[in-house]
Amino acid sequence: MKKLMLALCVVLMAGSAFAADTIRIGEIATVTGDFAAYGVAEVESVRIAVEEINAAGGVLGKPLEVVMYDCRTRQEDMVNAARRLVEQDKVVAVIGPSGSGLCIAAAPIFNKGKVPHLGTLPTNPLVTVDEKGAVRPYNFRICFLDPYQGRIMAWFAAKDMKSSKAAILYDVSSDYSQGQREFFIESFKEFGGEIVADEGFRGEDVDFRSQLTNIKDSGADILVFPFMGKALPLAVKQARELGINSVIVGGDGYGDFMWEIAGSALGDTYWVSHVDRYDPTLLPFFDKYKEKTGTECQELMNAVMAYDCVYWLKDAIERAQSTDPVKVRDALEKTDNLKLLHCILTMDEFHNPEGKDGVILKCDPAQNKALFFTKIRPE
Repeated sequence: MKKLMLALCVVLMAGSAFAADTIRIGEIATVTGDFAAYGVAEVESVRIAVEEINAAGGVLGKPLEVVMYDCRTRQEDMVNAARRLVEQDKVVAVIGPSGSGLCIAAAPIFNKGKVPHLGTLPTNPLVTVDEKGAVRPYNFRICFLDPYQGRIMAWFAAKDMKSSKAAILYDVSSDYSQGQREFFIESFKEFGGEIVADEGFRGEDVDFRSQLTNIKDSGADILVFPFMGKALPLAVKQARELGINSVIVGGDGYGDFMWEIAGSALGDTYWVSHVDRYDPTLLPFFDKYKEKTGTECQELMNAVMAYDCVYWLKDAIERAQSTDPVKVRDALEKTDNLKLLHCILTMDEFHNPEGKDGVILKCDPAQNKALFFTKIRPE
């Protein structure tokens, strides 16, 4: 971890002919733990974006400097990292990580300290609003939400897959998973479907055979897996081993790392995504990612969202003509028709992006890839 931090700081600051001071931005990532693959992709993508911006002259004539902490996929570490960035490092804003529960846990720190936070892929509604529905003034996100994602899954299951009976396996310890489950159930019933099994597990579990046996006996014609991390490919593999051959639908927890665990069991699985890997506008970024890191960009959603968050923040600082976190917050809130790598970004009144399509990916075991299947904007 120390080596990664050192390399990041050296790369971002080397060779820049700027004034002595910098614009310091924070990043929190899940570099270790169950979500490590997502976090590493975000760190590398932030590094690439900052290198580009600094090479082009920086922001307001100053270079960006990143202070990054690994929250290890733990809420207590997320809170400690947020507090350190706000109180000690005095950053202008903080980017990441992707986990809803992590971002929700740290939200009071950002709002008390009046430092804006840009979530990369936290899809739970409570990331940007509190339990009473009031907007958290300093919390933003660049991704669409669980209500929308749950509705996409339900629309796809009922309309595209013609499913009438769904079974759900979800992580009871995850805000992300519980949110998607809730909104899938609501929409699937609206579309005429029936929930015939609803099985839970806890995030640290690795054996799902008991729950999957109940699902197998339920008569479901489609399985819904609204969770993420290593549990996802393990559950897919165990489902197939138990002879469950139904279509499996999941949210944006899909990652290329899953092939190493589940392999061909991923056949007939479909996943909601925020981006299409083969979108021509994204290919130059993926080429640069490979050039800079020496590896293929696997967790593409995290990578693209983190990269675009840096440019979104750059735009806000420039429109604010200030590095005052309060003024930057105001500019983030007023984002309108900003062209980024993966979308045209406009913030709604709840600090969420407006009008983004959902992409459905289909896993192809012949290529060990998840390929574009369709786009959905449910009614």
